[in-house]
Amino acid sequence: MRLLGLAVVLTLGLMLAPLTEAQPAGKVPQIGYLVLSPLADPPSAERTAFLEGLRGLGYVAGQDVIIQYRSANWNRELLPYLAAELVDLKVDVIVAVPGAVEAARDATKSIPIVVPGLNDPVENKLITSLARPGGNITGTGATTTAELSGKQLELLKEALPKLSRVAVLWNPATQGASRQLRETQSAAKLLRLTLQPHEVQDPSDFPRAWSTMTRSRPDALIIFVSPLTTAYRPIIVEFAIKQRLPTMFGVKADVEAGGLISYSADLADVFRRAAYYVDRILKGAKAGDLPIERPTRFEFVINLKTAKALGLTIPQTLLLRADHVIE
Repeated sequence: MRLLGLAVVLTLGLMLAPLTEAQPAGKVPQIGYLVLSPLADPPSAERTAFLEGLRGLGYVAGQDVIIQYRSANWNRELLPYLAAELVDLKVDVIVAVPGAVEAARDATKSIPIVVPGLNDPVENKLITSLARPGGNITGTGATTTAELSGKQLELLKEALPKLSRVAVLWNPATQGASRQLRETQSAAKLLRLTLQPHEVQDPSDFPRAWSTMTRSRPDALIIFVSPLTTAYRPIIVEFAIKQRLPTMFGVKADVEAGGLISYSADLADVFRRAAYYVDRILKGAKAGDLPIERPTRFEFVINLKTAKALGLTIPQTLLLRADHVIE
């Protein structure tokens, strides 16, 4: 029965996931694109940036390169099978979007893997060092949680001068999340803030977190990026607005969806730059020899519409420093 159930899940996933750019006549390089989240149509800003990066280097999808897309549609159990499919297809390089990196790593030790937006890659033992990754993994936009955690709390404190208690919604099963919580706690101590962590490892954990927060009445909520919190973003935003709870999210898309503030590396820039790594690999470079770049651009985003719904006035000095202000 277990094997039958697994077969049904795998079959359903393969029906939903594969998507390949039209293949022209003649042999052309193949790029595997592995992602945990659904493949949006039209493409997300990040995937659009990656395709733009390829075009800038002379690769038009469907003409100069074939892109084999595989999406697990939030079903993490499918990722190993989808990664194995890409290996069986003998793609020349795999672009593994965060959330799918471990599945790609476990599926192959020979096919190069490019990861856009690596977080704590040395700490998480994905690579040996930023300067010389070793193995078959490289990527762009390597950040550390220490860099982001402190800045996020600083910006939140500046937006809310009376900030005292900050709830944290996090998934301890997400790679690097435990370290991120430690770094956030250290930053909170320096800013004399009290953290109230709430674990969510499963959708059933959200009601308990909501109930606890409703009783404890924190002044703001920080949401750590994870596949679960991304999938349940609308529910998180709805709860926060209903409770008049200011939020600090991890990426711009969260604020576009109704969050209050986000601070992160510019993901579109990171994905665009990933195309450069793919180009180098297709031209013969080894992934392990390509130094991993640090992000050069960060995005600070504020949603004024959400601020109004929460009854907040964002300081003008903060608005002037924002990269994007959503009216």
